[in-house]
Amino acid sequence: MIENKEQELKEKVVQIRRVTKVVKGGKKMGFRAVVVVGDMNSHVGLGIGKAAEVSAAIRKGVEAAKKNQIAVAQIAGTLPHDIIGKFGASEVVLRPAPHGTGVIAGGSVRTILELSGIKNVVAKSVGSNNAINVARATLAALCLLKVLDNEKILRGKEIKVDYVAA
Repeated sequence: MIENKEQELKEKVVQIRRVTKVVKGGKKMGFRAVVVVGDMNSHVGLGIGKAAEVSAAIRKGVEAAKKNQIAVAQIAGTLPHDIIGKFGASEVVLRPAPHGTGVIAGGSVRTILELSGIKNVVAKSVGSNNAINVARATLAALCLLKVLDNEKILRGKEIKVDYVAA
């Protein structure tokens, strides 16, 4: 069961950077890989791996992303409501969109939304454009999403949806 779940996961590299550590004998070069892993069906994770070689850094990033997966609330391929996610100086505004709109986002936001299985959404990144912080802000926003059925029960009344779900 767990092996099948891992086989269904898709992974995308968001960023690879060369990093340098200054040591007594000079500079030690290495690589940092930012990787997003998702099952295209409401689960997504972010991982960062560092190593002397690119392939090892990517492998470490994938392992970290598999451990840090979150569940994303969705309704008919889009978000249940507007949400703003913040991390550091980065802000990401996510808005639900009608069927057929597609994923209107850029950079790491697009990668995370596609791998989480969201088909129709409009996103805007505000503030810092650091790829790691924007990715973490996106995950923070997705964590804050509420499931409409649970909210109906908690509030004790019907909740109106502004867009047409297909």
